Amino acid sequence: MPVWQATGFLSCPIRKIRKFGVRKVDTSCRVGLLTAAGSPQEVLFMKARARFVAMTLILAVVTSTQGGCFWLTSQGPNLGPLAIPIPVPVYMQKQKEDQFWNYERYERSPVLGPIPPGGPCEAIDEPSDDEVMRALEKARPVQGNWPFLYEIQRNHVRISKCKLSDYMDPPRHYPLAGPAQLHHAHYKCTIYFQEVKRIGWPVPHTLVDEDCQEVVYIDHDHLHMVGDVDTGCDANF
Repeated sequence: MPVWQATGFLSCPIRKIRKFGVRKVDTSCRVGLLTAAGSPQEVLFMKARARFVAMTLILAVVTSTQGGCFWLTSQGPNLGPLAIPIPVPVYMQKQKEDQFWNYERYERSPVLGPIPPGGPCEAIDEPSDDEVMRALEKARPVQGNWPFLYEIQRNHVRISKCKLSDYMDPPRHYPLAGPAQLHHAHYKCTIYFQEVKRIGWPVPHTLVDEDCQEVVYIDHDHLHMVGDVDTGCDANF
């Protein structure tokens, strides 16, 4: 009488036959089962993978429901596509910060007090090294390159500053400033440095320029008040 035994995903009959005291088992179905499902190691691997996928889905659901963003999007205000986070490169963040740095320190012209009779009328403050390097970065940038593909570096930087002209215009009336004199101060800044270029594709190689130089011209123009001006008790001059 056939006996049914479940093995894996299939069920097959195992016929027991007694003949001359010898027990015979029909293994044809077992061979077919192993051929269809693979080796026992593969069957165990498939079961383990199924358990891993199930546990991952359960943990993902539990983690998403325990965070604060889940309740905010499900019960609070919904921003729609604007709520999806968008990665922003660090280079763009630094570019915005550099723009504000230049505007705060180097792009605004001050209005100084009047020059006393017989007093010095020469520009004293020369461009700082930071101002010179930022001007060089605009003319010959090295930031924003592709790492391991195309990189540029500056080494052994030396800066030479020379005043080209320093003079003042006659007094005149400027809107929103009143009577004032424009003080011109022009500087020539020469930067000596070593430039290293590293190219990683298609042919990796390195280019080193030992004697590299750039010239940057910087103007420090500003206004001086004219006459006996009452600027109040809060003036810086």
